[in-house]
Order: sequence, then structure tokens, then C-alpha cells
Amino acid sequence: MDRAEGAAEQLFEGALGSPLRNLGAALAFVAAVWALATTGFVLSGWTWSDAFYMVTLTIFSVGYGEVHPIDTAWLRALDIATIILGCTGMIVLTGALVQAFTHYQVTRLLGLNRMHNEIHNLSRHTIICGLGRIGYRLAAQLHTAKSPFVVIERDPAKVAEARGLGYLVIQADATEEDALKEAGIDRAKVLASVLPNDAANVFITLSARSLNTAIEIIARGEAPTTENKLIHAGANKVVMPTHIGAEHIAERILYPHTDRLIEKSPRLQELRRSLEDFGLEIEVAAAADGGSLTGKTVAEAEARGGGAFFIVQIDRPSGPVFPHPPGDFTIETGDRVVLVLRGDRVEAGTVFAVPAERGHLDEGRAD
Repeated sequence: MDRAEGAAEQLFEGALGSPLRNLGAALAFVAAVWALATTGFVLSGWTWSDAFYMVTLTIFSVGYGEVHPIDTAWLRALDIATIILGCTGMIVLTGALVQAFTHYQVTRLLGLNRMHNEIHNLSRHTIICGLGRIGYRLAAQLHTAKSPFVVIERDPAKVAEARGLGYLVIQADATEEDALKEAGIDRAKVLASVLPNDAANVFITLSARSLNTAIEIIARGEAPTTENKLIHAGANKVVMPTHIGAEHIAERILYPHTDRLIEKSPRLQELRRSLEDFGLEIEVAAAADGGSLTGKTVAEAEARGGGAFFIVQIDRPSGPVFPHPPGDFTIETGDRVVLVLRGDRVEAGTVFAVPAERGHLDEGRAD
């Protein structure tokens, strides 16, 4: 609960008591009057249905008339007591209902106003359009990094969940310009359109670019033909989840030994962390029998890679490790070559690809 909602809560409870507690007490009082009065009429000889009907008419002040003649002092005293206590209880109950309704409406209004004020005060923030699988993970990462962002999502359940996590969320359709304006598109630094609908992402990109020509737009695309459309619509970068998944699988195939080798070497772990600061990556490729670089020198391998990588270590299957191998060092079959990548990871890995299918199978069995 934020400060505004907390202050409203304290104000109501201090002045009028807890709304739920007041409502519960009023309901208990009315129920007690109802039960006692009904029992009183039953003891006077009435049936349960007639007694319950009479008490209901009396408490709600309907005035349809008496079910049976009230011609004794006991019945008149019971009826008067039911009128006084029952009507008073209903007035209190009505007041408690109004108090509870007003309380939660005011606190909700204060919460929305607070959120709108926070969004209005944001600048250089990120706008996330869509809180699906990718949008949710993106929001979580930005939240962890304490980077300001606003989510636009139209699903009420997802909006409630995001607000519960402390995110700034606008419940609206991101394809509408008013929603983008409310999210501060004119002050935002980045817009990430990550809806699973390509047409919606293209439309959002067009709208965002027309509203802010300087904003960086990162859009999600599913179909291969969507990438060019998003670029023409104004996206700076296009993310293709299916392509990323395929590249990740390809990296696992091309560099099957990376994780195992680095986990066993504290020096390589430290090297990986240091390289990440400079946007470089470290991988381990196996030189299989018949591979395109098997039998080549380190200098020849790096030249064939065209600058995509350079070799920092070679591990021989027999045990020796050769850090910083010289240019004339020969790569032999079975060597595990530690690479520092400067370019595309998959493209660099294809340099070590084995041309013959037999070679691939042999490499798999060798490990």
C-alpha cells in the first residue's frame, strides 16, 4: 500500500473506525434484532413464516399492514421494540455500507492519482507495450535494475498482477495514441512493443514514431516478413523470438563444451566476466577430425574467421593446456579451442563446422 492510500486508510479509521469492522457490527446487530423479534412473535403463537414476514416488513418500514392483529400489550411492546431497534439497525447498516464504499473508492482514486502523477514525472523512461511472456520478463528485469518504465496492458487481470508487483501500469490498448501519450511517449527514451501480434506492433511503431521522432523503438516480430515492415514503420531494432531461439540452439550445437570447460576453470570464469564488460563473449569449439580448421595454425584460423574471433587457449585431449598459443601453433584433432568472439556467435562457430556428416557423429561420440 502506498503513502496516499495509507493516509486515507488512517483518516477513515481514525474518524469513523474501520469500515469493515463497522459493517460487520451493523450486520450483527440487525441479525440479532431480526432473530429475537422473530422468536418473540413465534412465542406469541405465530408461525415461523408469519413471524419472519412481520419482522421483515417492520425492519424495512414497508407498511403493508399487520399479518395478525396486534391486540395485546406484549405484541405491541414487541412490535415497538422491533420498529425502534430494527429501523435504527438498518440506518446504521446503510451508513456502514456507504462508509465502506466511499473508503475503497477514495483509496482507489488516490492510488490511481498517485500512479498518474508518478508517470507524469517520469522522463527518459521505457514504455512496454504488452505484458505477455516477453513483456513480463522485460518488466521484471527493468524493475530489478531500478530502471524506470511504464507498462501498457489492456487485460485487467494482468494489470492487477503488475500493480501488485509495484509496476506503473496503464490499463489501455497500446495501439491507441491516447494510451501512448498517457504513458509519456514525448518524454520516454525507449518504447518496446512486444505484443504477440505483428500487425499491432507495426501500428504501435508507426504511432510512437509520429509522436516522438527521437525515441528508440524496439519491436517484436514473429513472421520473417514483418522485420522489414517494422523497420519501415520506424523501429530501430527488431527482435525475432523464434530466430533467437534457433540461434541459441545453434550455439549449443556449435559450442557444446563451453559451459563444462568454463565451470571447471576459475580463470576462464573471471575472463568471461571481464569480457562481458566490453561486449565480448567467450566460447569453446571442438576441432573434430575433418574439421575445416583442424591442422591449421592459430594465425590461419583467425584469418579464416575474418576477425570474428581470436584464440586465447587450446586444451589438448591428452591433458596439456596452452594459454595464449602463438600464431604458428597447430590445431589438432580433438583440441578444445577457447575463443573470444567479436562478431556473430553462430557465424564464428561455422568456421569450425565439420563438412562431412561422419565428422559430426564422431565428434559427438568423442565426448
